Amino acid sequence: MYTTINEDGVLNNYATEPQMYYAEYPAIWEQRKYVIQGIFASLIVTTLVLVALSIN
Repeated sequence: MYTTINEDGVLNNYATEPQMYYAEYPAIWEQRKYVIQGIFASLIVTTLVLVALSIN
């Protein structure tokens, strides 16, 4: 815990910051998984919109 004291004697506690790291570019199999997830998500949204329009 990182603590500072100002001129009035008030304590300010700060959480310790985690170590930063750079994200790695996704592998080919991860990219394919994201594409498949996007296709399924767009199919679900399209189906919901069509059902809502047909009910209305």
